[in-house]
Amino acid sequence: MTILRNQEFGGERPLYCSHGLELHGCTIHAGESAIKEGSDILAEGCVFEGKYPFWECDGVVIRHCTFTEGARAALWYARNYLMEDCLVEAPKMFRELNGLTIRNVRIPNAAETLWGCINVKVNDLEAEKGDYIFMRCSGLEIDNFRLQGNYSFQYCRDTVIRNSVLDTKDAFWQTENVTVYDSFINGEYLGWYSKNLRLVRCRIGGTQPLCYCENLVLEDCIFEDDADLAFEYSSVQATVKGHIASVKNPRSGSIRAGSIGEIITDANIKAPGDCKIICE
Repeated sequence: MTILRNQEFGGERPLYCSHGLELHGCTIHAGESAIKEGSDILAEGCVFEGKYPFWECDGVVIRHCTFTEGARAALWYARNYLMEDCLVEAPKMFRELNGLTIRNVRIPNAAETLWGCINVKVNDLEAEKGDYIFMRCSGLEIDNFRLQGNYSFQYCRDTVIRNSVLDTKDAFWQTENVTVYDSFINGEYLGWYSKNLRLVRCRIGGTQPLCYCENLVLEDCIFEDDADLAFEYSSVQATVKGHIASVKNPRSGSIRAGSIGEIITDANIKAPGDCKIICE
């Protein structure tokens, strides 16, 4: 094991292909691929300023570190990562990872972050400007996620989200086998073209939610006043607490709500067109 404390590195590949390395209080200045192709790495209390420092690594623990804006695309094509108590100012973080755990991390510029990752566990993540976050991921377990950013979770599979606040337009498009518990999802066009999307005790805001869905399930959810024109062309089993502003052309299944302001069925409804709508 090599232990480096309070040192500075820069340029191209200064610690390339390191195995069994501990960095404590070190700074990686501008340059590229500082620790690329390494394994069994611990970075604690470090600052990363250069691009691509952790590509193609296996077995990395990162604690109490800062990735500045210059450290873009820092963790790609890698395996078995733990990041906790970190600030990530760099965009395009986390791509093509297998086995990633994130705990207590803030990403203020999360554009195009977390793409193509599998087997990801998240606890206490805050992401801002997170357009297209979690694109084409699978095997996600997420708890206490605070997101501001659009087009999230597109094409994701086999995902469970709990206790989160998602301010995100066009979320969950073309997903499969996604379940969300006890969360607030606010944004237009939620869940279009999804398969097996299940929402449990969630609050839903934004126009035209949950359209073109296959095997959609809602359990004890609440709709905000602006969540209108819901369920168009969807096969759905839904129980909604309180009021829904409007429902349009659901394809099949049943919708049970306290009240519905307007039920729209017109010549464009898709077969079988036999959804049962019950107001209690």
